[in-house]
Amino acid sequence: MEKVILITGATSGFGLAMARTFAAQGHAIIITGRREDRLHVLQQTLTTTYKAQVLSLPHDIRNENEVKQAVEKALQWKGHIDVLINNAGLAAGRDPIDTASSEDWNQMIDTNVKGLLWMSKYVSAAMKQRGQGHIVNIGSIAGKEAYGGGSVYCASKFAVEAITQSMRVDLLPFAIKVSQVCPGAANTEFSLVRFKGDLAKADAVYQGFIPLDAQDIADAVDFIIHRPAHVSIHDMVIMPAAQASSLIIHKQ
Repeated sequence: MEKVILITGATSGFGLAMARTFAAQGHAIIITGRREDRLHVLQQTLTTTYKAQVLSLPHDIRNENEVKQAVEKALQWKGHIDVLINNAGLAAGRDPIDTASSEDWNQMIDTNVKGLLWMSKYVSAAMKQRGQGHIVNIGSIAGKEAYGGGSVYCASKFAVEAITQSMRVDLLPFAIKVSQVCPGAANTEFSLVRFKGDLAKADAVYQGFIPLDAQDIADAVDFIIHRPAHVSIHDMVIMPAAQASSLIIHKQ
């Protein structure tokens, strides 16, 4: 059965893999992100390759008014949203607490926490009126185990864990499922963004072992949203086989 699926942060990494996966399955896809040019190219690719129905809504998820307007346009398109995937997020910097950038902190909190909250607020309100829906939040192993140099990134993902648990209770009476997927080390643009475009530092993170890739996470979300109506996957932690915790990775 066709679903209307809204994916935030769809222009790269996990979001891009999910957009391709669900478009190939025949779902109607709403893709969002700040990079309008990338969204336009992705929309063209999905419609050409998979004959998919795709709506692109460029906006800055850190701006509540822009999020509200984007959700309104999304709802006008098909009349409802079946699945919201809160994927947009980033890590910025890897400095200790006393020297880390306040600008980086604001960017992570505004994107990873506030952006997820704004999107969840307006989409869940529409889902409640309809009496069904599914929200999937992309968390992180960093939201379960903190590490040095990651104070605010970890805090933002610990927040996603708490928000997920709380909204699950809030939305339970309205038949709205709430799930979380927490990846470990995954080779996407994540480290390149964290290290401000330093490719050598980004590549070094994944040397000596086989990390997850974006499709691994897309497959997990695919599994979660296609369970029977009576089944709800609350939390899923996905790690590379070489990773035991947020800090322990066995490298060859």
